[in-house]
Amino acid sequence: MIDHDNAYGGLVDEDNHGQWAFGTNFDDPLAGVDTSVPDDVDLAALARYCLMLGDDALISSHRLSEWCARAPELEEEMALANIGLDLLGQARLLLARAAAADPTVVPFISETSPVPAEDALAYFRSESQMRCVRLCEIDNGDFARTIVRILVLATWRLAVFGRLRESRDPVLAAVAAKGTQELTYHRDYAAHWTVVLGCGTPESRRRMHEALDFVWPYTPELFTPTEDELTLSAAGVAVDPGTVREEFDAVIGRVLHAAELVLPQPSSVGTVGGRAGRRGMHTEALGLLLAEMQSVARAHPEGKW
Repeated sequence: MIDHDNAYGGLVDEDNHGQWAFGTNFDDPLAGVDTSVPDDVDLAALARYCLMLGDDALISSHRLSEWCARAPELEEEMALANIGLDLLGQARLLLARAAAADPTVVPFISETSPVPAEDALAYFRSESQMRCVRLCEIDNGDFARTIVRILVLATWRLAVFGRLRESRDPVLAAVAAKGTQELTYHRDYAAHWTVVLGCGTPESRRRMHEALDFVWPYTPELFTPTEDELTLSAAGVAVDPGTVREEFDAVIGRVLHAAELVLPQPSSVGTVGGRAGRRGMHTEALGLLLAEMQSVARAHPEGKW
């Protein structure tokens, strides 16, 4: 029953909690899904791969949530929030799959902790344990930079998920099948705004060029495969990200041509000792992001919500 004198009453109704992506009162997100894995698949490698894709979605989602009450218009605020919620849903499934494939990746909280495995992975890992690419974690910047980042990440992730629908892992195939529909909208939304801003005023065009110059050095990391990606790709489970570069370049090229924008010269932010986001080497921005995102869960590790 809804208490009409309390606008927040319905949000904590234990029988109607399906609208939230994370929390302690949820059914197993993989309930009813075939979670069997072919015998020749390395479960630990599968878990690490799911963490990569899941962390990309989780951190990107949090960055987009920071636009709430800050977007240029209410309509764009809703659009950015919906993109973030799509990614949060993908993150929940992928982190749950990682935990099911290899329970040892889940941080230990306590013997009595009510925190689901996917929550523990989201809120109780340190910066060095996160496996997202660095493009996901950098600051939002202005609206133009956020649009360029969404365009780049969605175009790349859509190309990966399009191939991942044929994965021998049934969970990855199912997540990808649903995710391609969501990512198509994300890409098209960002492409629309890229054209609007690129063909808009001198100021909007200047900001788009600045955004491209800032974001583009982070793109090489998207196409650099890890050993796990190569191994699982050979087994028909994962996707070698290097194989989607041609498709990515073609889409980005068409969008920038329509927007009358010039692609920056090839460049890279480089690595540290050969390590980047996939191997736990991140920008300074991720530590600040995690401090905010994880603060409540870490302050109340036994809490229920």
